[in-house]
Amino acid sequence: MSAVASKNIYRQVGFLPFVTSRLLSFFASQIQAIVVAWQVYDLTRDPMTLAYVGLAQFIPMLVLLIPAGDLIDRFDRKKIVMASWLLQAVCSSLLWLLSGWQINNPNFFYAVLVLYGSARAFTGPALQSLLPQVVAREQLAAAIAANSMLMRIAAISGPVLGGSLYALGGGVVTYAVCLVAFLAAALLMSVVPVLYAEKVEPTSLTISAWQRFTAGIQFIRSRPIILGTISLDLFAVLLGGVVALLPIYAQEVLHTDSTGLGLLRSAMALGEVIVGLYLSFYPFNQRVGMTMFIAVFIFGLANLLFALSTVFVLSLIALMIAGAADMVSVYIRSSLVQFSTPDTMRGRVNAVNMLFIGSSNELGEFRAGSSAAWLGVVPAAVIGSFFTLGITAAWIWAFPALRRVNKFEDATPKT
Repeated sequence: MSAVASKNIYRQVGFLPFVTSRLLSFFASQIQAIVVAWQVYDLTRDPMTLAYVGLAQFIPMLVLLIPAGDLIDRFDRKKIVMASWLLQAVCSSLLWLLSGWQINNPNFFYAVLVLYGSARAFTGPALQSLLPQVVAREQLAAAIAANSMLMRIAAISGPVLGGSLYALGGGVVTYAVCLVAFLAAALLMSVVPVLYAEKVEPTSLTISAWQRFTAGIQFIRSRPIILGTISLDLFAVLLGGVVALLPIYAQEVLHTDSTGLGLLRSAMALGEVIVGLYLSFYPFNQRVGMTMFIAVFIFGLANLLFALSTVFVLSLIALMIAGAADMVSVYIRSSLVQFSTPDTMRGRVNAVNMLFIGSSNELGEFRAGSSAAWLGVVPAAVIGSFFTLGITAAWIWAFPALRRVNKFEDATPKT
């Protein structure tokens, strides 16, 4: 893939409106997430309410992701994305009304968040499955890098913007902004041309939902490239992530304040953004399988360096390296999953992938916190880093087909 071709990704017909609409919706979701948590906690002053806020969104996503993947493979993905954003706009309007009416019962907020989580179960897999229908195949890797980088910027700046909006106008103003952003995202998505969609197989419309679901699972099990890729992400993050431990490290190991904690949280994101921006213009396409393993190995080493460091600057550098390595890994993992999956199967595969990612993030935070409580923060971080290194070595041995992938196109299933 040439650098010239990859630079044209920002001029690819449909890509800019696609990524802009996704940015609008992602900003809205990030703003809403930080504000609803703050608002509910402010109502109750009970830390458990924050757990309920997360559960209210996570449980419906967990239940609906698999059926969502089936629907995404059978129906118009763009319409599914737009419908999910419109439902999320309804949720923002309900939160706006609850704030305007000064409802103090958090159960009403939880009910809205259950509906919101149900809508989000469709958004992620549908967007990932729609992207290969919007951009040309030879530009898909560059599109994935650009998309990942822009979403990471939104993940950093969205909560800051949400906190500022809430300080200025409370929930009424904040949820109104989210409502407008979701509606604008749906409207902009409506003009995105779908140029590379494949026809739905007639047999997929006649077999049962259970048969379609098991066909998706069997497809993943029969493709070591996909199975190795998504399972590596699951276990590497589940057992080796250190983000949840940053507040403890900031206070007890590095002896810094909340500003230092903010810098630590930003260091990993900065590494991700820098590498993501580079890859969006200069994507590579050589020895991608082994490069992914090397990137995850570097991620583990950087986390180990952070775990053992007592010097603030060294810890910042370690987290930045970890973020940069993680972005390389995300770029390759996402591209391999897309190239390895036929268009008619992408919804189900991406739903399983999203389920793995959600599980690794949510359970990874629980694993890190519980390990720190049992073993101490430094031993927990060190052991987690060694787990990442060990898993990477084991996966190199267990998935030789993944290790041998040279170009992304080599992962394309033979038909």
